[in-house]
Amino acid sequence: MRMPARALAGAAVALLAAMPAMAQDEGPKIDTGDTAWMLTSTALVLMMTIPGLALFYAGMVRKKNVLATMMQSFAITAIVTVTWAVIGYSLAFGEGNAYVGDLSKLFLTNLAESWDKPFTLGSGDAAVATTIPETVFLMFQMTFAVITPALITGAFADRMKFSALVIFTILWTVLIYSPVAHWVWHPNGWIFALGALDFAGGTVVHVNAGVAGLVCALVLGKRVGYGNDNMSPYNLALAVIGAGLLWVGWFGFNAGSAVGAGARAGMAMLATQVAAGAAALSWMFAEWATKGKPSVLGAISGAVAGLVAITPASGFVLPVPGLIIGVVAGLAGFWGATALKHLCGYDDSLDAFGVHGVCGIVGSLLTGVFAYGALSATAATPEGYSGSFDQFIIQVEATAAVFAYTAIGTFILLKITDVIVGLRVPEEEEREGLDVTQHGERLA
Repeated sequence: MRMPARALAGAAVALLAAMPAMAQDEGPKIDTGDTAWMLTSTALVLMMTIPGLALFYAGMVRKKNVLATMMQSFAITAIVTVTWAVIGYSLAFGEGNAYVGDLSKLFLTNLAESWDKPFTLGSGDAAVATTIPETVFLMFQMTFAVITPALITGAFADRMKFSALVIFTILWTVLIYSPVAHWVWHPNGWIFALGALDFAGGTVVHVNAGVAGLVCALVLGKRVGYGNDNMSPYNLALAVIGAGLLWVGWFGFNAGSAVGAGARAGMAMLATQVAAGAAALSWMFAEWATKGKPSVLGAISGAVAGLVAITPASGFVLPVPGLIIGVVAGLAGFWGATALKHLCGYDDSLDAFGVHGVCGIVGSLLTGVFAYGALSATAATPEGYSGSFDQFIIQVEATAAVFAYTAIGTFILLKITDVIVGLRVPEEEEREGLDVTQHGERLA
């Protein structure tokens, strides 16, 4: 029998279980400690996109596309910020129905009367009172909405028009990201009602972005010269710096999803660190065994693979299962970025699907295996494990639903964008590089 805390959105599951009971006559109050942690976490997650992801991706493309690649992350940050404030947040966290939120939070006008009060997510029996203001909650969620389409750009690096990127990002945020976030994290969402566990975005962020990236790579086709030209990274030092920023920022991503400064945040942070380290090593040793040398690119990719896989599980598992998830993720990411890509013949430029898609799926499924009762609040016995075959099947259903919706929706949106402005730059512009042809600038 499920406990009431299962009706919380994503990280808010933890909050209900951990919050002390408040005196009936006092009502909920803003907790300055929880708010301070969430403000910090929000800044950390934003840092994951700019400059973290911008540097990580820019360091892996050729010199002629470095500025354009960084511009994609920077522009998406601005585009999604405005889109989220205007309509995205309302569609994701408005009451709505099982599939999408309503327009009650359009343009954030609802904040005029509630900006200085604790935020309550949902209504009725499913309502959850938090100890932070809604301004902080929506900003934290905004940073998730920002990084998700930014991750997709790794799949089509070097070849999409900037005008197409702008249009596609707006459409994708409104029609793909926001509904999926509502399904998984809002108490009214049908995937949450199904009982699926996703602490910090395994399905909402990583499966979502990874699958969209795969569709983008297939629709746009391979880069000019793919398989023949030298496409070695321009500056792996930039990529290492970016990966380091992603690793540190991920603590805001995962531990911040506890929506408070408490024990669950600490456990999520520990599980995240252990998984990242284990995945970096498993990828490194797999590459060492098969290719003779452990590469810098492999090590940083492995760390990101572990961070991706632990994301849905981070607030629901103990450290040793976190380590196991990390080891599996490193091997799965190495396979997805090498064997799978070459076997299927698609050009996922920077392995958006190979890392985020594959490892997001791995993490989502393994959450159903390793979820710990006292953390996940799903076990009949509080001290036991809640991971079970039934929970695993629920994770499979949720992951498959997001996979299918994102794949079909992304394909349609790409075709719409293609009709409006065209998707891909001409071959001669691609050969010259997007820095010059799209932005009129170049590295010295």
